[in-house]
Amino acid sequence: MYPYHMDRFGYFGGALVVGLLIALAVALIVWFVVWVTGRGTGSSSPSVRPRTSSALSILEERYAKGEIDRDDYLQRKADLTHD
Repeated sequence: MYPYHMDRFGYFGGALVVGLLIALAVALIVWFVVWVTGRGTGSSSPSVRPRTSSALSILEERYAKGEIDRDDYLQRKADLTHD
């Protein structure tokens, strides 16, 4: 009768496979958007890191290189951490 509707899985089996493929595509799109915006937990995206820790690491590097003295380092660290 309608051979193009009948395959190994039947008409509803084919529709199920197509539905699963669409659901998988939607899930991948959602995952990609969450990954790009950096809102996922445990993401390695730079946008997830807080600014203060980045600023503190730069400050520590400058102090370690000798670009700033101890008093300047302590003052700037207090400013960044609001101590």
